[in-house]
Amino acid sequence: QFLFVVTFTTFLLCCVEYDVLFANRPLNHSHAGGAAPDRSKVTLPDAVLPAPQCAQRIRASGWIIFLLVMAAVFWLYRLVKVLCSLLSYWEIRTFYIKALNIPSEGLCNYSWQEVQARLISLQRRQQMCVHKKELTELDIYHRILRFKNYTVAMVNKSLLPVRFHLPLLGPVVFLTQGLKYNLELLLFWGPGSLFQNKWSLRPQCKRVGARRELARRLARAMVLLGLANLLLCPCVLVWQLLYAFFSYAEVIKREPGSLGARRWSLYGRHYLRHFNELNHELQARLSRGYKPATKYMNSFTSPLLTVLAKNVGFFAGSILAVLIVLTVYDEDVLTVQHILTAITLLGLVVTLARWVCWAGLAAGMVGHRVAEREVEHLPSARRSFIPDEHTVWCPEQLLQRVLAHVHYMPDHWQGNASRSETRSEMAQLFQYKAVFILEELLSPILTPLILIFALPARALDIVDFFRNFTVEVVGVGDICSLAQLDVRNHGNPQWLSAGQTEASVYQQAENGKTELSLMHFAITNPRWQPPPPSELFLSQLKEKVQQDAAAAPPAQRILAEGPLGASLLS
Repeated sequence: QFLFVVTFTTFLLCCVEYDVLFANRPLNHSHAGGAAPDRSKVTLPDAVLPAPQCAQRIRASGWIIFLLVMAAVFWLYRLVKVLCSLLSYWEIRTFYIKALNIPSEGLCNYSWQEVQARLISLQRRQQMCVHKKELTELDIYHRILRFKNYTVAMVNKSLLPVRFHLPLLGPVVFLTQGLKYNLELLLFWGPGSLFQNKWSLRPQCKRVGARRELARRLARAMVLLGLANLLLCPCVLVWQLLYAFFSYAEVIKREPGSLGARRWSLYGRHYLRHFNELNHELQARLSRGYKPATKYMNSFTSPLLTVLAKNVGFFAGSILAVLIVLTVYDEDVLTVQHILTAITLLGLVVTLARWVCWAGLAAGMVGHRVAEREVEHLPSARRSFIPDEHTVWCPEQLLQRVLAHVHYMPDHWQGNASRSETRSEMAQLFQYKAVFILEELLSPILTPLILIFALPARALDIVDFFRNFTVEVVGVGDICSLAQLDVRNHGNPQWLSAGQTEASVYQQAENGKTELSLMHFAITNPRWQPPPPSELFLSQLKEKVQQDAAAAPPAQRILAEGPLGASLLS
């Protein structure tokens, strides 16, 4: 894709004669037999310059040559990285076949739990990890998710400068793939990072006396990396624009409403992620929460926006209808300059207005008798909500359904599901696809500013975090202590009985993440043996759940209580 985008863009810039393509300059075709030249008919080859002339145009532009050289360097770097990855993948394949006795053609038939069980059994027989006799499920997760657990913990403790308050826009969250890449480069695997290899921190990071010197070095590295990003900003920005255009232009033309589909933001994925949660486990959980989250967010559609969309759609549709009728009556209408452009743009406007209109009709009035009947129009699961008269729309219940899957919700959301502030905060976790595209396009400009101005102020806090929340586990290396799922050292008193935790406010994970992560990991890995304090918490929780289940009314009685219960349970 990278080679195609670079080559095709260079061809469009230097090898196309646009005056001929747009018929701004007449082109004479010579015909055999002395026939009169056809000046009106222009073919695509007529608009393409010969190879020598194309090469001359490229050599004449220093800016294009510079971009091509930068693209070649980047492509060679990616090529070397891919080759190294292929060698690593080959080793993994060999290990699966020879050590775990899982053939390549049968790999898709195995669950992760089965693969993990074979790995634990192999450790008992051959002791691949020489520092300890047995590996536990938690050890395996720690090795795979070492850096991800640190990142999740830093988001949980609000260490990273990703929240900003902007004029007119208010509170916003900005975390993109580019910013995440730079943060990982600084902290985990780049030159001069806090980790000296893939499994251990630098020794000076663990010494209290070296914290200020280390923070100064880290702040300086942040500024230098920000300056490097600033220098590369034009190249990265050009690439982002080109890639976004080639990726989304056809989709937007075909289905403009796809920009109104939602996705879990990068910040939301880190905020909602449990400690020790693998990528496929997180994806499955968030996918289950996608429909409830979409329904909840759509309940805030503005009635005013619906009225505007209906009128815009009416005006654009009327003009489009006249143009289509004229085209059917006489196809020469298509030869009028820009008529096809007008028809295409009007069609986009009508489609987008219809999509907004349907969503607003179904969900614009919270608490009224409206229904959702989902119609799948896109693989991306964009919804249209068609009005009906059989369901009650209740944002509090919808938000509880979202919570049942995503597991995390700020305390001040409870009882305030119908407030626009709650919806705005939810939108930071569950954003429009159009917002995602815009953030990624702005990332080359904003990432250097964050690295230079916002991040250095957090350098000392980040150094202290890695020192205070790192433990060394035999056979595993340095890991984030929050990921040990130890409720005694990192539990929250609001979630535990008296005396079950010794954690200070600084040591506690926010929003009950330690307890929720412990529950999730215990359910996902039922054979895992937790430490005694965590096991006590889980046993008390199970007893509480059993008591609540025994005291709860049967489902038949709930269904008979009224239309609200029937609507929600349906």
